Amino acid sequence: MAKYRKKPVVIDAWRNMPGISDMFPDWLKTGAITSGDDGSLNIVTLEGIMRADAGDWIIRDVKGELYPCKPDIFVATYEPA
Repeated sequence: MAKYRKKPVVIDAWRNMPGISDMFPDWLKTGAITSGDDGSLNIVTLEGIMRADAGDWIIRDVKGELYPCKPDIFVATYEPA
């Protein structure tokens, strides 16, 4: 069995923080729908609709697909480019 390393890629990311939904980046405005008063968002993904809680990161990958990411996973996986 061979080992492989993930290629470095640059992604777009935005953190879902309560009270700043009016500050959505342009790339997110068409892919997320505000859901209720709890600050969560419903993100349209290839796997269906996924929930991004307040504090979660929303990522747009190299193919333009959106998905939510928990803060601890985001910090362990990504660094500023």
